[in-house]
Amino acid sequence: MNPKKRLLIKKNTNLLLIFTRNPELGKCKTRLAAKVGDKTALEIYEFLLAHTVSFTKELEAGKQVFYSEAIWENDLWDNNIYQKKLQNGADLGIRMQNAFLNGFSSGFEKIIVIGSDMYDLSQEDLEKAFAKLEDHDYVIGPAEDGGYYLLGMSIFKKELFKNKAWGTETVLSHTLEDLKTENYFLLEAKNDVDIYEDIKDIEAFQPYLKHIENDKKTT
Repeated sequence: MNPKKRLLIKKNTNLLLIFTRNPELGKCKTRLAAKVGDKTALEIYEFLLAHTVSFTKELEAGKQVFYSEAIWENDLWDNNIYQKKLQNGADLGIRMQNAFLNGFSSGFEKIIVIGSDMYDLSQEDLEKAFAKLEDHDYVIGPAEDGGYYLLGMSIFKKELFKNKAWGTETVLSHTLEDLKTENYFLLEAKNDVDIYEDIKDIEAFQPYLKHIENDKKTT
């Protein structure tokens, strides 16, 4: 190889962490399932997983999928694109902390974590988040329910993973409190999918919700 060309080859130091639940009946989207039933909730989650693959597979970054229960070798996450890992820790904060620490220790410099239940997210959104980490130490994507759909950092900060009531509307405010003296960028707010009201007016989900509307008509 020409030595000059060798100098142009730079290791990709961006890493995307995708936290996901194993799609099993009765074990995912339980708050949504309370309204639509376990089977429909699973179908919707599988749709969201496929959507997450669609907007992450071409992203110029290392990509790691963190399973909640067990690593599935033969599923929609292509082994040639996604490195597969198991979440490790007693709560979500510790699990994310461990994933970030592992990423930084592996040589990545800008790391972002997302979940797998975002219909509103796109590859362009992720590219923007990584770009903001060029001149900010942290980036946050606020969710409309008071949590966040994206967290990115170029400098590890353990406080972001501690003393949070995960899954509640206080997570974003407490995270921003931790960052009040830091150089961070706030992305636009987006809606993640947790409950029926999050999807009832979105066209893409209507095929999964027909039985809900039919039930209304017969009562």
